[in-house]
Amino acid sequence: MLFRLSIKNIIRSIKDYAIYFFTLILGVAIFYVFNAIESQTVMLNVTKSTKEIIELMTNILAGVSVFVSFILGFLIIYASRFLMKRRNKEFGTYLTLGKKKKKISLILFLETLIIGIISLIIGIGLGFILSQFMSILVANMFEADIEKFEFIFSFDASIKCLIYFSIMYLLVIIFNTISVSRCKLIDLLHSNKKSEKVKFKNPWLCVFIFIIASIALGYAYYLVTAGIDNMQNANAIYIPIALGCISTFFIFWSLSGLLLKIVMSMKNFYYKGLNSFTLRQISSKINTTVFSVSIICIMLFITLCVLSSALSIKTSMTKNLNELAPVDIQLYREINLKANDISDYYTEEMVKNSNLTIIESLKRTGVDIEDDLKDIVIVTLYESPEFSFKESLGSNFELVKEKFKYVHYDSREQIIRISDYNRLAKLLGKKTYHLNDNEYIVITDFESMADIRNIPLKHGDSIHIFDDILKPKYKKCQNGFLQISANHTNSGFFVVPDHVVKEEYRAYSILTANYKANSKEEKQKIEEKLHNFQNNNQYINPSMNTRLDIAEACMGLGGMVTFIGLYLGIIFLISSAAILALKELSESSDNKERFMMLRKIGADEKLINRALFRQIGIFFLMPLILAIVHSIFGIKFSTYILETFGRAGLLPSIVMTVCFIILIYGGYFLITYFCSKNIIKEK
Repeated sequence: MLFRLSIKNIIRSIKDYAIYFFTLILGVAIFYVFNAIESQTVMLNVTKSTKEIIELMTNILAGVSVFVSFILGFLIIYASRFLMKRRNKEFGTYLTLGKKKKKISLILFLETLIIGIISLIIGIGLGFILSQFMSILVANMFEADIEKFEFIFSFDASIKCLIYFSIMYLLVIIFNTISVSRCKLIDLLHSNKKSEKVKFKNPWLCVFIFIIASIALGYAYYLVTAGIDNMQNANAIYIPIALGCISTFFIFWSLSGLLLKIVMSMKNFYYKGLNSFTLRQISSKINTTVFSVSIICIMLFITLCVLSSALSIKTSMTKNLNELAPVDIQLYREINLKANDISDYYTEEMVKNSNLTIIESLKRTGVDIEDDLKDIVIVTLYESPEFSFKESLGSNFELVKEKFKYVHYDSREQIIRISDYNRLAKLLGKKTYHLNDNEYIVITDFESMADIRNIPLKHGDSIHIFDDILKPKYKKCQNGFLQISANHTNSGFFVVPDHVVKEEYRAYSILTANYKANSKEEKQKIEEKLHNFQNNNQYINPSMNTRLDIAEACMGLGGMVTFIGLYLGIIFLISSAAILALKELSESSDNKERFMMLRKIGADEKLINRALFRQIGIFFLMPLILAIVHSIFGIKFSTYILETFGRAGLLPSIVMTVCFIILIYGGYFLITYFCSKNIIKEK
């Protein structure tokens, strides 16, 4: 009997609360998809290092899934709260007919169990289908061969779904049981007639709090943009975060008191159509709305920032690979060590061999560069103990130090001859330059460091290098680099006329070349030989950067950030939209009698539907608008943190994020409107 009643209740609820079931199924599907990546990537033909990167990514995603489960658990419990409220009158009827609260709790247990089983089966099935597309995305991102592609069902992912969601449903059952045990018959029967008393807040207090909250929010925006350099340490980021969260709440609190008062003073607008009814509907639940809207606003803000930043990194790193690693290999090593450099790190033999060129060292360890390398360019970098970053700033040092407190000003500046730089620049595809005998150029591709170095350049300050006084050829830094890498990390070096440098100040030697090979396998064989040279303790081990290694690092980091960003972003977006949708559906159910009263006094269906559309639209737009404002400054902060990756993919990623918002958030809005319209329509 109770089982059949539970089935009937579920069937009756599906029509009005399809969003709840849809969200459960979607949550299970997404959870399955991201936890099934490990099983899907088993069939991919990738290198050993790429496989290790994918394993690391899946381990991180497994950890993120724990956090996601808390979010989904909160969402399910929050949704159950509204479903319980929706059925208060039904439970009151059960009690009136003589059913005990234990029986009602058992009905809810059976309903939750059935809903859980259905959502798990359908969700895992949907996740299985979507995971096949995810495997193609992973293969494309990691440039893997998918010749062995086949449909794979992940038992590990399905077991995780079963365990995590069973715990969530168990918590829902406990919550429902406690709620039923505490309910009173009179409250159940008349709950839909209760609404919060609309209290008009003191307008001057609202204005005061709005101004204070706006100032605090503006200061938080300043800290993460223009004032980012003034933050004392990494923990200082909690200050703007706290200010942003608190200000968001008080902005909504003050606006909720001001807007109704302002609109009521606009008689023509307030009494037009059903505007007065719509505004009263919004105000009737104002106390709970302020807090929930604030939470949703913050969740949407996180979604916008996470998705935009994560999606841009992959595009930027792909662009960086072509721009910053245009050659196959680069060896970088110290040279010209002195006897006083002998230590636990540098042996006497290593110091002696430091005077050998990289080519001579390679030949002595059995690497034949004539067979393996082509387009070879070797350049030398110079350093002077009298020319540090501090000396390069000249009279601007105190000004710069005050503004940029955490830069190492005692580090020696690197110097390169103009002829060497031009030879290397041609190979790297960068611009070449000409210098007069008394000129110098500063080259960097790190924007933050360029901002510092541009200060003395704008003033045309001369510098003293070795025995020469040189003036800047340009008023700002030029874009370029010496070492290939995945990111914009060149903090700056000085290009000077050939006659300026002194050979006794040689510090580093850089060999840059391409392989005499076409296939990836042939290039990997050459790299194995070079790794043997790198591990030879008779010589100063050079740092070795190769395009293959950089490409795999780019794919690995870009893939991890993208998938984690997508996982969290989509979950946050769905949770935000689902909470609003469920709240509005509950409100529509409670207000059926009010809409019936509108019909009785002459309001037609078109006018009622328009009022409903506006009411739901305001609830969905309120948190989204402020979240967009937050995200403008949040994305600026993200670009500062991720500056070394570049900003090439930022605009496309923002466009893609907007598409996600329109598709998911907008989709929930439309479904909510049509479901609410169905709830309030006249039977």
